[in-house]
Amino acid sequence: MTAPSSRTVVVTGASTGIGFGCVKVLTERGWRVFGSVRRSDDAERLEAAFGGAVRPLLLDVTDAKSVAAAAAEVSEALGGARLAGLVNNAGIAVPGPLLHLGIDDFARQLAVNLTGPLIVTQAFAPLLGADRSRAGPPGRIVMMSSVGGLDAAPFVGAYGASKFGLEGLSESLRRELMLYGIDVVIINPGAVATPIWGKSARVDSDFAGTDYASAIAKVKAYMRDMAKTGLPPERIGEAVETALSSRRPRVRTVVTPTPLQHLVARTLPKRLVDRIIARRLGLTPPKAR
Repeated sequence: MTAPSSRTVVVTGASTGIGFGCVKVLTERGWRVFGSVRRSDDAERLEAAFGGAVRPLLLDVTDAKSVAAAAAEVSEALGGARLAGLVNNAGIAVPGPLLHLGIDDFARQLAVNLTGPLIVTQAFAPLLGADRSRAGPPGRIVMMSSVGGLDAAPFVGAYGASKFGLEGLSESLRRELMLYGIDVVIINPGAVATPIWGKSARVDSDFAGTDYASAIAKVKAYMRDMAKTGLPPERIGEAVETALSSRRPRVRTVVTPTPLQHLVARTLPKRLVDRIIARRLGLTPPKAR
């Protein structure tokens, strides 16, 4: 696949959910996409769905060698031109109460959602404009954060930590990469109908013997509802395409089916929000119930 750098973008985590939705929107709007997946069967599915508009990249965002090999593949396809965009979307959710969450699980959450985007950014930055010998305008980086990177809920502390960290990483990167004209923008999705939470369905059994069991069951039910009633992934893809193509993109775009609810949660006093959440989930001490 060869394409003008002005319309070529790399999307990580393209096999399902938001990543797949991004690929769908971007290809429909004329972009040529390199979509990263971890398995060959996912690569075949991408090619079957989008044909020559998509070229799969087999990589694991936590494996610097596989990411470097993918960057070399994109570099060869671009020739001496620059890459227009990098969408750091790949991510996982590792739920559970922080007092009982395995440290290896916590480390895996950070490795994929926080260290991974840095590995990918370092590998693709030369194609975006850090290599000044390349031709064309500098590219743009889109970081897929979450409303969970602005307000952390119970039992998704590891996920929240990874997304809060991604917020700080993005802020520093945006300022550092001004040297090369590379912009960094953030997308904060709310509830989206994707498999990410369904993949973590075992959370209730893993922590059944803890004091959090009943509250976790309530959160799990909410997660099931999110998987059914959340925004379609293409809505996030539309926000990504705008972030890549807009002349002056916003630093941050929040995309959620309940914007007022998230705005209120972020503006109310923290202690008040704590009490509301605790009462809904049964997390208040026995005397306070």
